[in-house]
Amino acid sequence: MISLTTDTRRVLESRVLQAGYGSSVVVRDLDLHVVAGEVVALLGPNGAGKTTTILTLAGAIPSLGGQVLIDGRVTVDPLHRRVRHGLALVTERRAVLMRLSVAQNFSVAGISETKALASFPELAEHMRRKVGDLSGGQQQMVALARALGSEPSILLADELSLGLSPLLVDRLLGAVRQAADNGVAALLVEQHVRKVLAIADRVLVMRRGRVVLSGTAEELRGQTDAIQDSYLS
Repeated sequence: MISLTTDTRRVLESRVLQAGYGSSVVVRDLDLHVVAGEVVALLGPNGAGKTTTILTLAGAIPSLGGQVLIDGRVTVDPLHRRVRHGLALVTERRAVLMRLSVAQNFSVAGISETKALASFPELAEHMRRKVGDLSGGQQQMVALARALGSEPSILLADELSLGLSPLLVDRLLGAVRQAADNGVAALLVEQHVRKVLAIADRVLVMRRGRVVLSGTAEELRGQTDAIQDSYLS
């Protein structure tokens, strides 16, 4: 997949990033970047440090060393401040308010229904339903619609398709691709290797806290089995 935008700004970047919890370092010397209009997929086996990377880049947990840059500027801001400056985070936990309706979820986030439904118009018929009454896939649509409705410059997504059907995975990843085509810089952790390679521009494979393989999605599509056998098992 080739990005439709010609903008080459490094909207998100890390330099020799160290990340982990307390005194336990999980991610070491991580250099990565995402430009506007690009989807970068972060792959790796369980325990590779993918989620720790996403959470550190988002400011949900503090870094243990190195730098995180947004629009070329070093930031140590916590998550809520990075969100104010154009970052959106979506995780497999489906950060939605289960007791509120779909419409109320968008309203609480300060997002108009029109903007929210631009990515997932199929949610229109469910606007008055409680989110807790929706399927897991619909709940994740609400979470992603809310994130994209904020018109972010950066989208970080951690296993947003976890446990969902192939058709729903296609729908969610398609929305991420569309957002990138509209200029969003997207970094996503994803378990569906073939599906993410179909919509990504570049791929980074992590193992034991380090990037062990990188390349364009086009270069790596023909090596899916080898990647799974060598790096993801």
